[in-house]
Amino acid sequence: MRNKAKLPIGVFDSGVGGLTVLKALRERMPCEDVLYLGDTARLPYGTKSPQTVARYGVQCGGELTRRGIKLLVVACNTASAVALDALREANPGVPVIGVVEPGARAACAATSNQAVAVIATESTIAGGAYQRAIHSIRPEARILGHACPLFVSLAEEGWTEGQIPEAVAARYLDPIFKPASGTEHPVIPDTLVLGCTHFPLLAQAIRRVVPDRTTIVDSAATTAETVYAELGRLGLARPENGCGGTTYLTTDDAARFARTGSRFLGTPIAERDVLLIDL
Repeated sequence: MRNKAKLPIGVFDSGVGGLTVLKALRERMPCEDVLYLGDTARLPYGTKSPQTVARYGVQCGGELTRRGIKLLVVACNTASAVALDALREANPGVPVIGVVEPGARAACAATSNQAVAVIATESTIAGGAYQRAIHSIRPEARILGHACPLFVSLAEEGWTEGQIPEAVAARYLDPIFKPASGTEHPVIPDTLVLGCTHFPLLAQAIRRVVPDRTTIVDSAATTAETVYAELGRLGLARPENGCGGTTYLTTDDAARFARTGSRFLGTPIAERDVLLIDL
């Protein structure tokens, strides 16, 4: 068990969005090593069938497990929604944690009026993963799911602050938090779940257009807390001394991964530190 604790945490996503989860993991557990795989050659996963997403997820998880990891984090909402069972079956003995369940639990703990808004990509909202996860904990909850696809493009381009992202945020969120006059007894959510790993980059713009009392749940941060607790429960946490490192793998264009990923991680990623692999 002691030797296994020295292994890295494995993280995969269809691209660079999962680096917000990696950032949260590094902040919560700076002594842990992390092995990150961005399957950029086959993104986005959200347009693929559940069967294809599950196959891609198993391939990514298998690559990380083959390299040696002690826990697998699925830092992709689409894969978390459809591939967790397949990943657990394919990687016995390796704990698998997705981003949906931690976010749902945090939202249920935060809400006082049982009204929760979830913003995500179109495929995540249409698939209903967050809705099911929240209802499994709080069946009485009223959930307002809203797709915000432009947030993904804004995050990828680095347009995360200023008038443009705030205007887009207002366009998406005003109907939820500032309903038109005349609406009969609207229930305004007191909790907002950022159900896409790109969205934490726009948290400041989102905060400016929702009511001050709104609790914003970042699924990246809540996932990191879940991983921390699970490693402790299993006795797999590394001693809190020294500083852990990160190894980056990508399936396409290491230069672009480093360039775009640096924005998501908040610190520079050198292209020489990104290993191009083939799945």
